[in-house]
Amino acid sequence: ILDIIFAFIALIVLLPLLLPIIIILLLTGEHEVFYRQKRVGRYGKDFYIWKFVTMVKNSPNMGTGEITLRNDPRVTKVGRFLRSTKINELPQLLNVLTGDMSFVGPRPLMKVSYDLYTAEQQKEIYSSRPGITGIGSLIFRDEEKLLSKAEDPRKMYNTIYPYKASLEVWYRRKASFRVDFLILLITFLELFKPSGNLIQKAFPDMPKRPDFGV
Repeated sequence: ILDIIFAFIALIVLLPLLLPIIIILLLTGEHEVFYRQKRVGRYGKDFYIWKFVTMVKNSPNMGTGEITLRNDPRVTKVGRFLRSTKINELPQLLNVLTGDMSFVGPRPLMKVSYDLYTAEQQKEIYSSRPGITGIGSLIFRDEEKLLSKAEDPRKMYNTIYPYKASLEVWYRRKASFRVDFLILLITFLELFKPSGNLIQKAFPDMPKRPDFGV
């Protein structure tokens, strides 16, 4: 209930920001505003996530597929700004209103990424609704940079998923109003002054990030 109430309020408050973005997207790039993609949600059920368009059409079937790199040629000029500021994620407030997502939770993955988790991890992690933000989203805010530095982005993508799974399992076992509030607060603060240290200070007992060698 709180998710729905806050999502409705957020959409109203953010309307002065959302309307200009909608107009800009209509006039530039692909001339389309929203992008809907099938993701895995609660209990492993599929749903369609809402985002602002940031890439050219058919991008999942081009280049590195579901993996997006820094300076990826498939990303439009406006899309680079929307992705760097995470504004492209704001339409997911619609997913919160429909009950497919929450404000905080595990990231909703594409099936190809979801399958990198074990069956036990899938069951535990997705016993709760996926979130617009979460522990995994904060730790891997620099994922595009990490993948871009790797000699083999696909291999690196597969390498980081065991750690992602451990983070999401940790969140599922620690989930509370306090934890969710801190994750939301840190998400907001990181938008204005990215540091990467706040999340470690707030949750010193979370799984330690491995050295991925890049």
